[in-house]
Amino acid sequence: MHIAFRTDASLQIGTGHVMRCLTLADALRERGAQNTFVCRPHVGHLLDLIQQRGHQDKVLAPADDAYAASDEQCHAQWLGTGWASDAEQTQQALGNQVVDWLVVDHYALDARWERALAPHYRKLMVIDDLADRPHACDLLLDQTFGRDAADYRPLVPADCHLLCGSQYALLRPEFASLRSYSLQRRARPALRELLITMGGVDKDNATGQVLQALRTCPLPADCRITVVMGATAPWLDDVRKQAQYMPWPTRVLVGVSDMAQLMADSDLAIGAAGATSWERCCLGLPSIVLIVAENQRLILSQLNMVKAAAAINLTNEKLEFALSRLIEKFGEPKNLAKMTKIAATVADGMGAKRTGDNLIEE
Repeated sequence: MHIAFRTDASLQIGTGHVMRCLTLADALRERGAQNTFVCRPHVGHLLDLIQQRGHQDKVLAPADDAYAASDEQCHAQWLGTGWASDAEQTQQALGNQVVDWLVVDHYALDARWERALAPHYRKLMVIDDLADRPHACDLLLDQTFGRDAADYRPLVPADCHLLCGSQYALLRPEFASLRSYSLQRRARPALRELLITMGGVDKDNATGQVLQALRTCPLPADCRITVVMGATAPWLDDVRKQAQYMPWPTRVLVGVSDMAQLMADSDLAIGAAGATSWERCCLGLPSIVLIVAENQRLILSQLNMVKAAAAINLTNEKLEFALSRLIEKFGEPKNLAKMTKIAATVADGMGAKRTGDNLIEE
């Protein structure tokens, strides 16, 4: 089986789309699939990582810096060219082959692009979490906790198979493997290890803002802070300097390969309300969740419905006060234990397998 993925990473887009596609591609490779990634080399791309993971890549032309999106699609600018031009370039990248599945994970693409590529695939899968545009697909995945399939019914063909909810969250297998260990070590909770992870790019330096706000927070004297950032994060050097002057030992890790272990060994996380929300929930990691992008609002609202997140909007001018209040709350072991119990019900780490099962069976 040959599967092609059309997705991108950049400083503007972030890394989440490519990372979840890589997780699915790895799971499908275990079933004998050959995977090809078609990506545009935006600043902040992850083409090197795709190659390191052993998947084939097809590189499109660089983004046109002079391109100005006139499309009504609100994320059209993220493509770096018009949808028709992107479709033509993707067709050329695929050549004469007809792939068994084309998987599309890109907010800038919709049914028009998907129909244009129809001669090049037998079936089409879309990964989305916005439910804001039509798709011409056979299978659609939205891994948002609490997402209702009815949100997509007007947007997809009548026979489209919808996979909705965090039970389909595309998590790497190590999260499921470490779930039992992580939950067991929280039997006697205490706030000693704090993890900060604001996404692979963090273009607006949310990490730096959180570190600054933490300086006046009531963290235990023996607390240790771990900051995780991506190699392309534009504020990385600034955060490294800032970490040297924190009141608690603070290390900055870059491009980690053991995120599941880091989360399992942490007592509290401060993170963005993106795809890593499902990773933290799988491991029962209590979290303070910040909105750093508009598309994260639904994730945060759904998590708060089950009290699985403590929410701060990063645009709030009183971040320091809000963070201090929540740090004080999670200094209480009973509050850490309560959030662990609830968060662990949101995702179990088996989503990639469930999604792969559905894709193979289609």
